Amino acid sequence: MEELNTSSNFIHDFIDEDLAAGRNTRVQTRFPPEPNGYLHIGHAKAICIDFSTAEKYGGECNLRLDDTNPSKEDVEYVDAIKEDIEWLGYKWNKCLYASSYFDFIYECAIKLIKAGKAYVCDLSADEIREYRGTLTEPGKNSPYRDRSVEENLDLFERMTKGEFKDGEKTLRAKIDMASPNINMRDPVIYRIAHVTHHQTGDKWCVYPMYDFAHPLSDAREGVTYSLCSLEFENHRPLYDWFINEIGFEEPPRQIEFARLNINYCVTSKRKCLDMVQSGVVDGWDDPRMVTLCGMRRRGYPAAAVRDFINRVGVSKAYSVVDYGLLEACVRDNLNANAPRAMAVLNPLKVIIDNYPEGVTEDIEVENNPDKPELGKRIVKFSREIYVEREDFMAEPVKKYFRLYPGNEVRLKGAYYITCDSYETDENGEVTCLHCSYDPATKGGDSADGRKVKGTLHWVSAADCVKCEIRLYDRLFKAENPAGEEDLNPDSLKILDGCLLEGSLADSKPGDTFQFMRQGYFCVDKNSTADRLVFNRTVDLKSSWK
Repeated sequence: MEELNTSSNFIHDFIDEDLAAGRNTRVQTRFPPEPNGYLHIGHAKAICIDFSTAEKYGGECNLRLDDTNPSKEDVEYVDAIKEDIEWLGYKWNKCLYASSYFDFIYECAIKLIKAGKAYVCDLSADEIREYRGTLTEPGKNSPYRDRSVEENLDLFERMTKGEFKDGEKTLRAKIDMASPNINMRDPVIYRIAHVTHHQTGDKWCVYPMYDFAHPLSDAREGVTYSLCSLEFENHRPLYDWFINEIGFEEPPRQIEFARLNINYCVTSKRKCLDMVQSGVVDGWDDPRMVTLCGMRRRGYPAAAVRDFINRVGVSKAYSVVDYGLLEACVRDNLNANAPRAMAVLNPLKVIIDNYPEGVTEDIEVENNPDKPELGKRIVKFSREIYVEREDFMAEPVKKYFRLYPGNEVRLKGAYYITCDSYETDENGEVTCLHCSYDPATKGGDSADGRKVKGTLHWVSAADCVKCEIRLYDRLFKAENPAGEEDLNPDSLKILDGCLLEGSLADSKPGDTFQFMRQGYFCVDKNSTADRLVFNRTVDLKSSWK
C-alpha cells in the first residue's frame, strides 16, 4: 500500500520529531473500533491513518476490538470489522480485544484505590451528572468521595462478586471536581453490568469504562502513538492521567486528527441501526449506505476509497467533504479498470429488414478503449436487436442525432443502420423499428468516408441475457440530513426486463462493468445464475450540482 505512505502530514511530523529526539525508537499504532455496529466511510479514514502510519515507519498496527460495553456488542460486528479492514487492503499485526486485558485493568483499578486515587460511589447516573457542574461552574464532591481505602476495596470486591444491582454503585477516579476540564471531574471508571460478554462469558459483572480501559490497553500493548479523532482531544489529559498514575515507563502519545465529515450522509451508528431496523434500508450492506460493506456491495473499489481518503488528507481543521469527491474517485478508478459491456435498460426492438434471417455474426468490440492490452470480446449480431427506447424519436427535437425516420446511426462495433419505419400499438406507443443496414460499414466505419453523429449501443435478440438492474442514488436529498425526513425518494429505482449482451451470462457477484453510455454497474450478492441482478455503482458523470 502506498497511498498515504509517501506524503507527510502533521502526525508524521510529530513522529519524526520524537524519533529524532530519541523519545521513541519505534512506531506502533492500533485501530480500536467498538464492535457495536458496522464500519463506515469515517472509519476508513482512521484505518488508513493507523495502518499507513505504521507501514511508513516499518512499525506494527494491531486491530483491537474495544469490547467494554457487552450489552451493545456482538460477534457479528467483530467478523464484519475484520472483513472490512481486509477489503480495504490492510493486515493487522495482531487481533486483540480490550477484554483480554480485563484482569490487568482490574488490577490497575485496585492500585488506584490503594493509592487513594479511586473510590466507590453510590450516586446514581443522574446524580453524578448533577454533581458534575457545568462548563462555567465547578462540580461538587460526592458524599462518598472520602471513604477509606479499606471500605473502597471491600465495596469494589463486593461489586465484582455481584452483590449489587446494575447502576447501584460505580468506581470513580478521584481527581478534581473543580477542574476546568469536565472529563477530569472524578470520572466513572467501572460500572456494574450483569451482562454476558461475547468473549469472557459471565466471568465479570463489572466492566471498565472506555476512558479507563483505552489508555491502559494502549500502554500494556506497547502502542507508541494513539491516533484518534478530534473529539478525544479533551479526553487527552485524562488519558495521560491514567497512564501516569499507573506508572508506565514508556507512555503512548495521543495525537488527534479531524474526523471525516461528508455531506448527504448519515454515519451515526444509532441512526444507521434505526434505518436498518425500520426497513428504510435493506440491512447494513444496503448499497445506499456509506458503511464499508454497503459500498463494497455497490461496487466501490477499495483502491478508490483509499484514494478518496488520501485526497481528503490529514489535518486538525474541521471541514465537510463533498460526497461528489468520493464518487469522482470511484469513477476514475472504474474508468481505468472496468471492462466495457453493452446493456439495454429499456429495450426497443429493431428489425433490420435487409439482414438475412437466421444468421448470427461475430462482432469484435474492445474491452476497454483506454487499455488496448485488455483485448477484444465477441458479441453476436443478428437481424433482430434491441436498442434503448430513448434512442428513438418519431419527431426528433433539434440536435437529436439518434434514430428517427430517415436518419442513419452507427451501431457500436457493427454497422450503420437507417431507420425506415416504425410500428405502434393501439395506444400509439412505439413497439418496433424497421431499419436497413449498410454491409460495407462493418466495424462501424464507412468505406466512402461518410460520417454519422450518433453511435448507439445494442444487444442481439439471438444472444442476450435478461436481468434486473437497481439504479442507486444518494440516500439523502439534504446536504446535512437530520434523519428520515430528508430521505431521497429516488434513491432506488428497480428496472426489470433489462437486456445484457450474452458475454455477461456467467457474471459473478462482485464483477464490475461499465455499461456503455449508462454508468458503472456491479453484480449484486443476491444475483443467481437464473436471475442476474446488477447495482449501479455510479453514473458516467455526476448528475448532482
